[in-house]
Amino acid sequence: MLADKLGIGDFLIMFTGIVAETGLTLQVNETGKGIRLEIQAENTSSELRLGDSIAVNGCCLTAVEISEPDAKNQRRISLDLLKETWDVTNLHTATPGSLLNLERPLSFNGSLDGHFVTGHVDGVGKVLKWEQHGGDWLLEIEPPENLMHLLVHKGSVALDGISLTVAKVLDQSFQVWIIPHTYQVTNLHTRKPGSLINIETDLLGKYVERFIQARKI
Repeated sequence: MLADKLGIGDFLIMFTGIVAETGLTLQVNETGKGIRLEIQAENTSSELRLGDSIAVNGCCLTAVEISEPDAKNQRRISLDLLKETWDVTNLHTATPGSLLNLERPLSFNGSLDGHFVTGHVDGVGKVLKWEQHGGDWLLEIEPPENLMHLLVHKGSVALDGISLTVAKVLDQSFQVWIIPHTYQVTNLHTRKPGSLINIETDLLGKYVERFIQARKI
């Protein structure tokens, strides 16, 4: 494809980090080629077609099977994952009953309410602190060491596909504030200290790092 030759293929599918709804995990099965994840959803499945992309906990996946809507207008969506994707994201912790954050890709005439999210998870962090302060929540995450330099105070970060602003950067962790709406409409209300969270650092920061590295060569 021309986009691949120009190196812009990744930009044809982008997300914003604004979660549309949480999907319910129905089944997790190993196949000969990897893992098949079956979820149930309503809003994000209404216009979903076979082969379409969908972000699941911030991980860009492809719909391989879609059922007809049931009495509650919900559909079953089957997604295939490579074993590597399963191992390096927190999707390997999903079991029947787990809630997963869902988002359809950004359309060219859509609004960008969060920030550019590619759906390529950089690493998995661990929840260190999850505290309520009034109506808001303070979330502290310990990321992989190789991601710390890409986390900037007031910069953007996607956690389980949710666009958030870094409130504080510590020596080996960082903090974000969660407003009540985000707490309620995403799967964050199921998290606790020790939980694993997918992290995608800001795309702009990666390009700045790449530019600096290239200048040093």
